[in-house]
Amino acid sequence: MFQGHPEFTVGSLRMRFSQLDRIIALEKGSSITAVKCLTLSEDYLQDHFPRFPVMPGVMMLESMFQTSMWLVRSSHDFQYSSVVLRETKSLKFQGFVQPGDSLKVDAEIKKVDGSLTSLKVVGTVNGTPATSGRLVLDTFNLADRGDVDPAIDDYMKHKFRTNFKWLFNQLGDEGASPGVGATLATS
Repeated sequence: MFQGHPEFTVGSLRMRFSQLDRIIALEKGSSITAVKCLTLSEDYLQDHFPRFPVMPGVMMLESMFQTSMWLVRSSHDFQYSSVVLRETKSLKFQGFVQPGDSLKVDAEIKKVDGSLTSLKVVGTVNGTPATSGRLVLDTFNLADRGDVDPAIDDYMKHKFRTNFKWLFNQLGDEGASPGVGATLATS
C-alpha cells in the first residue's frame, strides 16, 4: 500500500488520508518531528478551495494527531493496537498551508497518566506557526475493551510497526529501523 499511494491499510482499518510523508526525528518517550508536503494533487484541495487551495484545518489537526500517535506508539514499543484522539485543548490555526508548502509538526509529551498521554503539538511552515495546541491520546488493545480476538490486536500492531518503519526509514535500509534519538536527513 506504500508504493506511491498515501493510504495505510490495517485489515479493514484504513488511514485514507495519511497526513505525513516522513518522520525526521524521534526521541522515544519525549518528542517527534514529522513532515507533510502538500501537493496540488491532494483530493480535498479540489473543493477547499478551487481558486485558493489550502489545507483544511481538520487535515492540519489530523497531521498533528498522526505525528503524536507515532510518538505514543513507538514510546510504548507498539504494545497497543489502538491510539485514539481523546481531547484537543487550546487548538489554534495561525496560518495557511498551501500546495508546495511543507508542514513540519513537532510533538512533545507533557504528561502520561495511565492510558492517557498529553502532548504539546506545533505545526510550522518555513518556521512560521500554522497551528498549535494540546492533544490527549488514549491507548488500548481492542481485546481488553470487548469481545475481540487478541489476534486482531497482534495483526494491527504488526501493521503499524511496518508503517512506522516505512515513514521513519526511507533511506533504503530495508527492514532496518533507526534507533532512539535518530534523525533522518531531510534533503
